[in-house]
Amino acid sequence: MSTSTTDTTQKHQATLDAAVEALHGRTFFAAFPENPSPEIYGADADKEGRASFKAHRDQRFTELQQGESAGWAGQEESPYEQASLGIEYPYYKPETLVQNAQEVFGQWRKLKPADRAALLTETLEGMKDRFFEIAYATMHTTGQAYMMSFQASGPHAADRALEAIAAGYEEQTRFPEETRWEKPMGKYNITLHKTWRAVPKGVALVIGCSTFPTWNTVPGMYASLVTGNPVIIKPHPKAVLPIAIVVAEVQKVLVAHGLDPRICQLAVDANDHLIAKELAENPAVKLIDYTGGSAFGEYIEGLKGKTVFTEKTGVNSIILDSCDDLDKVAQNLAFSVSLYSGQMCTAPQNFFIPEGGVKVAGELVPYEDVVQKLAAAVTSLAQNPKAGPHVLGAIQSATTQERVRDLALEGSRSVLAHGTVDNPVFQNARTCSTSIHEVESSRVEQFSQELFGPIMLVIKTRDTQESIRLAADLAREHGAISCGAYTTDSAVKEQIMDEMSLAGTPVSFNLTGGIYVNQNAGFSDFHVTGGNPAGNASFTNPEFVIKRFTWVGFREPIA
Repeated sequence: MSTSTTDTTQKHQATLDAAVEALHGRTFFAAFPENPSPEIYGADADKEGRASFKAHRDQRFTELQQGESAGWAGQEESPYEQASLGIEYPYYKPETLVQNAQEVFGQWRKLKPADRAALLTETLEGMKDRFFEIAYATMHTTGQAYMMSFQASGPHAADRALEAIAAGYEEQTRFPEETRWEKPMGKYNITLHKTWRAVPKGVALVIGCSTFPTWNTVPGMYASLVTGNPVIIKPHPKAVLPIAIVVAEVQKVLVAHGLDPRICQLAVDANDHLIAKELAENPAVKLIDYTGGSAFGEYIEGLKGKTVFTEKTGVNSIILDSCDDLDKVAQNLAFSVSLYSGQMCTAPQNFFIPEGGVKVAGELVPYEDVVQKLAAAVTSLAQNPKAGPHVLGAIQSATTQERVRDLALEGSRSVLAHGTVDNPVFQNARTCSTSIHEVESSRVEQFSQELFGPIMLVIKTRDTQESIRLAADLAREHGAISCGAYTTDSAVKEQIMDEMSLAGTPVSFNLTGGIYVNQNAGFSDFHVTGGNPAGNASFTNPEFVIKRFTWVGFREPIA
């Protein structure tokens, strides 16, 4: 072990201890401040980050240290400019990446879990220094607005990474490395020396998505790394730069500590073909993390000989029963459905409203009044020149925009047509405001699939009981990652908690003000439960890390 590794382990021990404590307490904990304030990150941090991002454009990304490549590839374009970023990344054949990972497996797995955890925590310090650069990279690959790009791809992602590191560190140090075992046998004792090792499973693959290229990628990436598995990161071809920067920082720390940088590799798709299947089907790949559509996710889950962690598509619901202030509820829900133009896996889609209306401060507000109040709140936000562009951002994919424009549901009523969101900074931004469609509760097939993007479905139900039944059935059969509910009735609240918990779906009750159903906090909220078809894993419960290694014991008699 090098002195530098020992120093790094000591340097980050307090952080790891605090993170483990936070995992147990589930109270607020953030190692990385989410406010992009000059007082926190430096007066020139934003300016330098923007300049660094611009310097990447129309250039080759040369920061990776994983050997000579077979070529160069790049397919990213800015949703704000609808123009190519012109960045190329080194392309490696899938078999080369897997062979590299196999070659370095022994070196990485033989480090103590505490040393791996400290080294990985050190990589987050390098990532922190590049939060603003990552923010601009995220803006111009995903279409997220600046603030979300900074927070989600920077401090929130780093906290989720630290959470995975802490969970892996704790689980690998839960039991003693060795013990003296003595069994009384009457006139004599049997004495054994016993030791145990947490043995990693092998090469890991992480398949990223186009909308949250770091936040959704780093939990699996760091969970596999901390448990001793070399990792291959396969980002979405349209969102490479944010995670490429993170991988580069990991490789820098590995090299600085005398380790092979190929312990963590970036795998970009070739310009003429995708490589995810080739990597996933390679027999040497033992672990796969996947975020994305359900069809490919189910293919990944069906592969034999793999331990798989998935986050797929879900159908998220809002149940409206009763509230104290409908205006505040409408404003909160309008923000939730509009945030990043509905391109979040936690964004609400189905709004269940009883045909008899919603009780507000004891008075019944008619159904149509509730619907129009929601529509007015959505319109007001989209047309607000100061708020609209910063909340809705841009549409990542032209396919999403086309889905909103072309959506036609038989027998439905258009409550609010989609529109554009003017962006004063980016005149050519691909934008689309939220559309609202009213659907009959009997037409379950129309609202039982995810309609990704700024699409809001209002489902008129007979009563709250039908709303609860439909929301729970959808989650159970088609998956859900979030659910919001508004009720002032304690019995109804308990029923919703019971039904949705059986459907493996967390519920946010009566949110108003500055907290939204879309948001999940690291170290406190479990993101995805693994309890319904929306995914089989959860950020970050113990199972998310313990399935990446096995305990193996050794014993021998003591004379």
